This record gives sequence, C-alpha cells and structure tokens, in this order.
Amino acid sequence: MPAPFRPRPTGKPSGRGFRPRQDGPPPHRPGDIDEAILYGAHPVIEALRNPRRRFRKLLATENALKRLGEEIGDLPIAPELVRPSEIDRLLTPDAVHQGLYLVCDPLPSPDLDSLPDDAVVLALDQITDPHNVGAILRSAAAFAVAAVIVTIRHSPAATGVLAKSASGALEHVPLIAVKNLGDALDKLGKRGFLRLGFDSEGDVSLDDVALRRPLVMVMGAEGKGLRQRSRELCDHLARLDMPGAIKSLNVSNATAIALYAATRQR
Repeated sequence: MPAPFRPRPTGKPSGRGFRPRQDGPPPHRPGDIDEAILYGAHPVIEALRNPRRRFRKLLATENALKRLGEEIGDLPIAPELVRPSEIDRLLTPDAVHQGLYLVCDPLPSPDLDSLPDDAVVLALDQITDPHNVGAILRSAAAFAVAAVIVTIRHSPAATGVLAKSASGALEHVPLIAVKNLGDALDKLGKRGFLRLGFDSEGDVSLDDVALRRPLVMVMGAEGKGLRQRSRELCDHLARLDMPGAIKSLNVSNATAIALYAATRQR
C-alpha cells in the first residue's frame, strides 16, 4: 500500500528577487545533457524497466503509483508521492504526464564502431523537431533498427518532449551523437554500409534499389532536406513514389514507410 499523501510545504516567493519558473527543462544538445527528464506512462515505465538507467528522482501520483505496481512490481527507486499539480508546475502547460515524472542519467552514446555488420541504422540530418525525432525513434524500435545517428548540434536532446513522443523507444534504440554527420557517413561507407539518402525528388525509386546490409538510411529535415555533403556521401538518393496529388510526407511518416519497405525487401 502506498504511504498516505503528505503535502510538502511550498513557500511563495516575493519581492524583487522573484523569477518566474521556466516552462520545462532548459534546452540541451544530445551529447550535452547532464540529466534526462521523462514523463508520461510509457516513457517512465520503459525507463524503469531498463537496467542501464541510473535514476535520481521519481514523482508519482497515487493512481500512477498503483499502475507502476501493476506493471513493474518492485521499483528500482523509491517514489515520492505527489499531487498532479506538483508535476504540472515542472512542465509546460500542454505536457501530458499521466502522474509520472522521472529524473535520471542520460543513456550513454555508443560508438559507431560498435554497430554490428548486419545493422540497419538511421541517420538524421539536422532534424530539430523533438516530436518528429521521437516518432522516428518509435518506428525505429518497431523495425529493430540498431541505432539512430544524430548530430551533437542541431538535434533535440533525448529528454522531455522527445522522450514522450518516442513512447518508451529511447530505452530500446541507442542514440549515437556525432560531431559531424558527413564524417560519420564516410566512416560507415568504408565499413561497407550501403548509404541510402531520401529525397522527394531522388533519382531512383526505393523499389528499384537493391538493398543490402549493413544499411544506413539518411533522412533530411523537412523543407531543407539533406545537406550537400550528406547527399554527396550517399550511394543512392531514393524517393518514395506516391500515387496521390501530394508527393512528400512528414519526415517521421516517410521514415516509417521506408523502414517497412526495407523490411519487406529483406
């Protein structure tokens, strides 16, 4: 049985020194964060199941704590029982936390050399929207992608909105943060990876590409697409042929379709 709720004292700041709270944690780059903030049922439950996570603090409402007991059993960290409003104050107004808020260490970033010789990998070229990156991670987990490569700069941190959008996929798909995506693609090419870039006006249809493993699929930011060096380092620039009037998709949807097509060819 969870302990009875005892509200904590909260002082009300006043005077000139008062600074209003920030809406959520400050922005960080993927290789830069010193702690990860996870909220919502799926991200928190999957993190608590992950033996590689190191936990700092878990806030849970009474109902959420009952759900954790049903889903996990014995928890790896002692939770702090709080009211929903206490979690509300830590997040943006539109954040759906479902009574769970977890602070933990970020997961370590593997090295490119650790990728297996039969890997399917995604590389994201300056995709900055955390909702898109989170959705891409969710698809990557569904299709057993070995890793997702992101750049240390021009990528959202593996925390907060991204983690919520990934719905637990952060615990199953490693993020490899690199300083230079072009150098990473060059290194993978020398290891024998087929480097397949995606562009709505690519010179070949994905259906006509003879896919093989190891494979790295390079996805560009919406609007800007792949940068010039990324394009030059790809072995093929492929397109997804669409029968309808609109020929391009949101990058997370395009990634899911591309992964499905690659799986079918496999």
